[in-house]
Amino acid sequence: MRQWHSACRCNGVPSAAGTSNSRGKNTMMNLYLMLRNRLAEEEGQDLVEYALIIALIALACVTGLKGLATAIQAAFTNIGTNL
Repeated sequence: MRQWHSACRCNGVPSAAGTSNSRGKNTMMNLYLMLRNRLAEEEGQDLVEYALIIALIALACVTGLKGLATAIQAAFTNIGTNL
C-alpha cells in the first residue's frame, strides 16, 4: 500500500518555492497524481466481481426454486386429490 507522501510526490521534482502560484500548481498536480494512482489500483475489484457473481447465482437459485415449488405443490395437490 502506498503512503500519502509517495502518492503525492510530483515525479520527484521539487516545487518551485517563492510564489503562491507555483504552490497552487504543485497542489493541483499532487491531487491529480493521487487521484490517478488511486484509479489505477485494482485492490477492491476482485471483491466486487465476487459479489456480482454471488448475486447472479442467488437470482438463478430463486428463479429455479420457484419452478420447483410449483411442481412440488402440483404433486402434493395430486396426492391429496387421490386420497
